[in-house]
Amino acid sequence: MTTIFETVKDYLQMNLDNEQKNPLHVGEVMSCWMYLALMDEATVYIQIGVNSTTDDEVKSLLIESLKQCESQGERFKEFMKKEGVHLPATSEERPDSDPNGVPLGVKLTDEEIMNGLSIKTVAAVVHCATAASQSIRNDVGSLFIQCLFEKMKYGTSLKNAMRKRGWIKVPPYYYPPGMPKQN
Repeated sequence: MTTIFETVKDYLQMNLDNEQKNPLHVGEVMSCWMYLALMDEATVYIQIGVNSTTDDEVKSLLIESLKQCESQGERFKEFMKKEGVHLPATSEERPDSDPNGVPLGVKLTDEEIMNGLSIKTVAAVVHCATAASQSIRNDVGSLFIQCLFEKMKYGTSLKNAMRKRGWIKVPPYYYPPGMPKQN
């Protein structure tokens, strides 16, 4: 049986090969520009997290996300340069440092680092889904869908690790008026 992912990939690939290359529309340009900025800024945040934690599991998840952000950022940089789109100015990368040398008053806890990473991952997923749905050119849509699936796969690992540690922030539960009470 064909999965939804294979169907989307086949559909986009079929249309990529035969598509007339119109210029990017302003929404596609803005989506690419914003996603590259998100990846570059997430990279800096993750580097700060790597420099702050001594937990091997947290460090491993951060490094996995860092590699993904760098890979996706490079794909967007190459695409945008080819299309003549200016790249966003972003923060400078952070050098390696000793986590034990970070003062406690400025050091994020592992839980804070992971929740920040979770928020950035969710923002990336939402941005990719929105941008893919608004893209007219199939190559742009395909680029966002590929990144979407990568982020969703990573997000599952991140959520499982956070759930295991009790770090997921859960909003209050909603019980509609008149709902029977559960025992």
